Amino acid sequence: AFTYWRSCAKPFQVIPFLSSGGFDSLGWGDQQLAVSCASHGGEPEHVVIVQRMLQDLGLEEGDLACGPHDPSSQRGAKFVRESGGRPTRIHNNCSGKHSAMLALARNKGWPTRGYERRDHNVQRTILHEISLWTDVPCGKIVQAVDGCGVVVFGMTLERMARAYSRFAVAAERGEEFPKRVIGAMSKNPFLVGGTDRFDTALIAETKGRVVSKVGAEGVHCALIPARGIGIALKVEDGAQRAQVPALLRLLQEMEELPDPLPPRLHEWMHKPVKNTRGECVGEVTLKSDVA
Repeated sequence: AFTYWRSCAKPFQVIPFLSSGGFDSLGWGDQQLAVSCASHGGEPEHVVIVQRMLQDLGLEEGDLACGPHDPSSQRGAKFVRESGGRPTRIHNNCSGKHSAMLALARNKGWPTRGYERRDHNVQRTILHEISLWTDVPCGKIVQAVDGCGVVVFGMTLERMARAYSRFAVAAERGEEFPKRVIGAMSKNPFLVGGTDRFDTALIAETKGRVVSKVGAEGVHCALIPARGIGIALKVEDGAQRAQVPALLRLLQEMEELPDPLPPRLHEWMHKPVKNTRGECVGEVTLKSDVA
């Protein structure tokens, strides 16, 4: 099935900047790397890291091409409300990725303006990286504009899963940059998502044995480094409420998760459906086995 990779591409999009030495030259570490791969909840911990990344670059919020939106975590949204402020571009769940793209432009001496456009060297460099991992020639990767304003890549789920598998194998072989990306995400699950975010719960509960990355419109990818396995799934109608139960069931059938699930993951497997009065009137349930 063909679809767009959405935010599941983030671990690959950061590689060009990491491999250029730019991360190290700025003194950035695992926290900045995790946030660069994140679809974060816009919580204070995320915001502070992105603010510091921009400060290190001599840039400001207005240089980010992503638009502002309410924090995607309830805790983050509460902080904004209680502060009496408004959500900013830094609260955008992709602001870490955008900051890393700006950093790549700075490191290479390219203009920062327009870094989000497909004709900019930043996006051309990232496209080449995506091509390497997916084995799809650059000219055959469909490009469009993602929800956050940068280039998004279209391909089959098989190519996405293959890329995640290759990434896992490379990390287990000790290849520096995949190993650093997976290590940063595994050590900082909160920064990858947030308080009420699934990727955070899964990475934390498995202690990094499984690393997952959510994407919009029902896309989700994951990898199992020790087994060299990559996973890509897409909910056909784009509804996100089905994607997490599907991924959890698949991981159970692969014997990567226990049955029954630990409480923190069980609540994701059996998401209640509530009415406007807050009453539980049902739950999301898989119709049949995934695998």
